[in-house]
Amino acid sequence: MQTKNVPKPLSTNELKEEFQMTISRFSHEIRNPVSLIGTELQMIASANPEVTACEYWDDVMENLSYVRELLDELSIYNQADRLRLTAVPLTEYLQGILSCVRPTLEYLGISLLCEIDEELPVLSIDRVKLRQAVLNLIRNAQESISHSHGKIVFRAQKQKSGICISVQDNGCGMTPEQTSQIFTPFTTFKEQGTGLGLAVTRQIVEAHGGTIWVSSSPGHGSVFKIFLDDKAAAPE
Repeated sequence: MQTKNVPKPLSTNELKEEFQMTISRFSHEIRNPVSLIGTELQMIASANPEVTACEYWDDVMENLSYVRELLDELSIYNQADRLRLTAVPLTEYLQGILSCVRPTLEYLGISLLCEIDEELPVLSIDRVKLRQAVLNLIRNAQESISHSHGKIVFRAQKQKSGICISVQDNGCGMTPEQTSQIFTPFTTFKEQGTGLGLAVTRQIVEAHGGTIWVSSSPGHGSVFKIFLDDKAAAPE
């Protein structure tokens, strides 16, 4: 009696690679027709300007823009754990990120308070992707605020075994059910959003060997915390 060859179960890394390849193919196959549709709509509008007066035209263009944004977010999510590490002085690095977002927050009437330790260590990080993770948290805090006394507190502090970066807001807050789902891909509680921003943030943080968690309650705002272990410290 012959025994059938049973396929060997895929390892976690192999499953992850297979999933990433599927997303990559999916995004590529959809991006091409979406680009063609966008070009064709522009040609139609150029040849027949009156179509832009149709009550549904703006909805069509907005939905097309959303699909492009979703595809971009999928690509970012798929690449989030692939890092290019360099030694970075963390204090200066974080101060630079905040100086870029401050004008926008001031324009929106949101005050930004910063508490960054002056002697944070040099860490081996992906400058682009960790910046993206921090900006995602700040944008999430910004979008949670709809009142006129908005405030975001950014902290970066040295702890016994690592670095803690936190972003706290006084926005709408979330229920325990929402916080349990907030890092799940395609889960969003906003009227407009892809549901990938915080999932990307978690991917980036975990790729750096760190952890991220959130504390929140409705009407009292939220605080997101990133912990990076000292093992990521760059050698002297």
